Amino acid sequence: MLRLVVGLGNPGSRYASSRHNVGFMALDALRADLGLPDYKEKFSGVLSRGEALGHTVVLLEPMTFMNLSGSSVQPAMAFLKVPIEDVVVLHDELDLPFGDVRVKVGGGHAGHNGLRSIIERTSSPDFVRVRIGIGRPPPGFQGAVADYVLSGFDPAEKAELPDIVSRAVSAAKEVLSSGAQAAMNQVNARPK
Repeated sequence: MLRLVVGLGNPGSRYASSRHNVGFMALDALRADLGLPDYKEKFSGVLSRGEALGHTVVLLEPMTFMNLSGSSVQPAMAFLKVPIEDVVVLHDELDLPFGDVRVKVGGGHAGHNGLRSIIERTSSPDFVRVRIGIGRPPPGFQGAVADYVLSGFDPAEKAELPDIVSRAVSAAKEVLSSGAQAAMNQVNARPK
């Protein structure tokens, strides 16, 4: 069975360490964790393909800029013949507190332009999401939400980032090995 795992972000060094690129960070860490090959350019993005967790796993980072992510994801899905329910998208999530990681199937885009683009291009919201919480702008933040998501992490957040990325990788692996429902049950369970 083939699974397409997409990490969302913006290409280029200017955005590499921004909050909006945590999807790229998680996908890169997943590729390393699964021992998949180096990325190659394909589908207006970079792609890695290999066998892992009992599936053929294809990792994709769209290089289209966030608001055109669907222009990379939809052609990849069509070429690989992957149904929407076998697509897993790793992305930053404003509506989750910083550091929270949650798995969700379907839903809206909540203003996230990458998700909006994928939903528009595939005509379906029914993909699996690994939502990586970046929190909302703190009180007193000067600028729009867009400025916040494109800003870097503060030093305290940076220190926590490796652990958060690692939890996002674990969540993605749980989806791949056990399915979305089992992953939601495990990842979304609140610690007592």
